[in-house]
Amino acid sequence: MHSRTRVRLGISAVLAAAGGYAASRPTLMSWPSRVRPGFVAAFTIASGVTAYAAAGSVGLRPAGMPGAEDRMRRLLSLGVASASAVGVFHAAKAEAASRLEGGGRAIEPGFAAPPELETVSGGPGSVVDFARVGREGARFLGSSVPSGVVERVTGSPMTMPGVRVFVGFDSAPTPEERVALALAELRRTGAYDRSTLLIGSPAGSGYANPTPVDILEILLHGDTAAVAVGYGLLPSFLSLDRVALAAHTQSLLLEGIAADLASRERRPRVLLYGESLGARVQQAAIPGGSRDLDRLGVSAALWVGTPGGSESVAFHAATAEESITIDRPEQIPDALPNPRPRVWFLEHDGDPVVRFELTVAYRRPPWLAAQPRGRNVPEGMLWTPGITWAQVMVDTLFATHITPGNFDSRGHDYRADLGGVVPAAFDLSVDQGTSERLEQALRELEVERARRVGES
Repeated sequence: MHSRTRVRLGISAVLAAAGGYAASRPTLMSWPSRVRPGFVAAFTIASGVTAYAAAGSVGLRPAGMPGAEDRMRRLLSLGVASASAVGVFHAAKAEAASRLEGGGRAIEPGFAAPPELETVSGGPGSVVDFARVGREGARFLGSSVPSGVVERVTGSPMTMPGVRVFVGFDSAPTPEERVALALAELRRTGAYDRSTLLIGSPAGSGYANPTPVDILEILLHGDTAAVAVGYGLLPSFLSLDRVALAAHTQSLLLEGIAADLASRERRPRVLLYGESLGARVQQAAIPGGSRDLDRLGVSAALWVGTPGGSESVAFHAATAEESITIDRPEQIPDALPNPRPRVWFLEHDGDPVVRFELTVAYRRPPWLAAQPRGRNVPEGMLWTPGITWAQVMVDTLFATHITPGNFDSRGHDYRADLGGVVPAAFDLSVDQGTSERLEQALRELEVERARRVGES
């Protein structure tokens, strides 16, 4: 064997071992047992092949090995193969999207009955066709908190049924028409006469987390209203190309509500809530940050698990003077600054959706450089160019493990945090006993929703 070949092989073996070691280190989330061995093997091989090719490019190519023309032909072949793979990916994505959209339209039997309340979209007198609100809309509208739950948690009865407005993607053909329906519903239901109006930003599938609305309905004895307008039927990871459309929809809704309230002497407190992609969408609708919040008359905003990236960094900066970022309720200060923060970011230290961004590929992120490390960021997790980025990308696939009623404050699952953070962010006073009863009630409501989802 030629001496230069031996050198290249030696370099390749060393770097392959290093790549495999880095790929095997702990990450933010647990992976299924079959995933990590394949990941480690792939990066071991990739590191070795890359090292072998790199060594050849700096003069260690022995006689008889392919020259520049051969390498160019191989690169062209690789390019053709890559283009074919991209084409197959997009074809598969289109097929998956078609199937998932159909599922997003199907209302489950447990939520098939239209609401009986006049204060809920799809109910008596509503201008929204319940049959067209989609799966997530039916779940949201069908989850009004029973009066008995309110009295059990707070010790006082519900004074009025809460207002819930939802307009689905299929409810009207354009964002303008969907928002017009939502505004008509807000006026019809008397939403502007309530003490509080929560404007939600759903995820790509139309999912609007009912838990924050449950909390408001319970603690305010029903004197609250909530509204959400859908912009698609696909899961968030297939809806990234809809962020501009979604932000436009959300902007129309925010501006329309502000215009409706401008001439009213009595106005509700306007609150914003977005989770995951919904948080990114709502932030994109108010690019001016604090200036836009002032202009729109927003009292408080809570954004949960905002996906990482330059947009998130910029928005944090745009609201820095009046915001607070926490990992869990225990981090809420006993004495908040005066004036109290209007903008709240709830972001787990170990949430890969929050931590995943392009810069992790080539620069050590602050959350891996900090000492001590944040909650659920393993001490044994290393930063390695390229490899750590791929690890966090895989982490995002396993970031949420939901067992109804079993709340977990980990990864991209924030259910265990909302009972403590929502009242704090929206300035609702809750004593210890009420807080404990609220947590129990939220678990029970989620279990009941899961039971209805499972009905056939």
